[in-house]
Amino acid sequence: MDRRTSDALIVGAGIAGLAAALKLQPARVTVLCKTHLGKGAATEWAQGGIAAALGKDDSPRLHSIDTRRAGAGISDAKIVDILTHDAPARIEELLELGAAFDRTAGGELALGREAAHQRRRIVKAGGDATGHEILQTLIEAVAAQPTIEIEQNIVADDLLLRDGRVTGALGHLNETGRPIAFHARSVVLATGGIGRLFRYTTNPVGATGDGIAMAARAGAVLADMEFVQFHPTALAIGQDPMPLVTEAVRGEGAILVNDLGERFMVAVHRDAELAPRDIVARAIFEQQQRGRTVGLDARGAIGDRFPTAFPTVFRFCTDAGIDPRIQNIPVTPAAHYHMGGIAVDEWGRTSLENLWACGETSATGVHGANRLASNSLLEALVYGTRVATDIANRAKRSAGTSSFDWPHDGVPPVASDATQAISDLRNVMYANVGLVRNQEALREALARISELQALPESTSPVLRNLLVVGRLIVQAALERRESRGSHYRSDYPNADEAFAKRSFTRLRDVA
Repeated sequence: MDRRTSDALIVGAGIAGLAAALKLQPARVTVLCKTHLGKGAATEWAQGGIAAALGKDDSPRLHSIDTRRAGAGISDAKIVDILTHDAPARIEELLELGAAFDRTAGGELALGREAAHQRRRIVKAGGDATGHEILQTLIEAVAAQPTIEIEQNIVADDLLLRDGRVTGALGHLNETGRPIAFHARSVVLATGGIGRLFRYTTNPVGATGDGIAMAARAGAVLADMEFVQFHPTALAIGQDPMPLVTEAVRGEGAILVNDLGERFMVAVHRDAELAPRDIVARAIFEQQQRGRTVGLDARGAIGDRFPTAFPTVFRFCTDAGIDPRIQNIPVTPAAHYHMGGIAVDEWGRTSLENLWACGETSATGVHGANRLASNSLLEALVYGTRVATDIANRAKRSAGTSSFDWPHDGVPPVASDATQAISDLRNVMYANVGLVRNQEALREALARISELQALPESTSPVLRNLLVVGRLIVQAALERRESRGSHYRSDYPNADEAFAKRSFTRLRDVA
């Protein structure tokens, strides 16, 4: 088996992983990328922007208030304050690296507004190509660092352990399956989200919960697994993954109407289309349950400005034969972001020694029960930076203790054709564990997951991880007998103060 060594191993090459790699300089860093660099990260797909209190009428305190309000009472206040306080500095660092954010005619950063933000604080690039701009900026910066090695088309399978400590990761080449052991004194999981667990999702194909599953199998503590955010306005044109119609379109005044022309959000929430995402998504879902279809009407608010204001969305629409200047945009809710994941502290430390996590695969406590729009890219930057700072400080304290033993070789999972089983799992997760949940549906999902785990093809790397994450989400949803944020139980439709707290678990507790 091939063996590689480095000071730090980062699994994942999105914004969180690359930000951490840059901040770890001059250490020798290996970054594992599941696909070709820049092609598989959810960062690349992020349209709306990145939130930071930069306006004269804004402050980190106001940003913190909005974040906690969206989190429905269970956000960790300390972690939220770190996020909002550090936000302006992280934006400044991106500008120093050359990020081309949108500016006003006067040369200042153009700040947009999105749902549940009380101020205009959304920094954007190219109208709706913010993720792409940030990722390309970080890729260029990483390429200039000779001590950072990007290993492309490597699938990480499991963490390597010795005496309870994480010592690296076992992976394999995507094309050939050849196993490779990566050893490092510090390991960072930055593998992104879990959207591919659901039939309808805006997430890229690689968002299969790998980091969460790897950490869970190794015995790590997980948090808030039940909280899955469904974006209200995925473009409903039959694509998989579904293109996203950024929240900023509603921020600019677009309204939601059903096929009868009725604007229904005004009667649902005082903020109408700018209500928190879970409320908007369930309102659309309710319309669909009544047999209605839903469209986003941007004709009056944006109209002829659409091609320049939102070029990415405009291209998605026109490629599908829709002209948003004169037509409503067909939309539907789709799995978009996971607030849960690997439990970490304020420095990104997990419950396992030598293991850190950042980005969507982690659960910092920032998002609570529902993520505030455009806080995800920010969290990846802020906590990717903090992870690197903590690792670097630890390396200084332990200078001179550089010897290590190779762990026992692991065996990578067996590749097999699990296409149908994955499709079945995605269907049951969306139908039973989606926007509206209840005990009967959740127990049915749990039973189906057990059936799929008994199949020979459950050794397929993708299905193996999806089944682990799916079971964790279902079990957490069963145990939270209330409705809060993105988690809605029709059999427990109200919030219950007994559950006004975060949830924590280990895989051994639900397997």
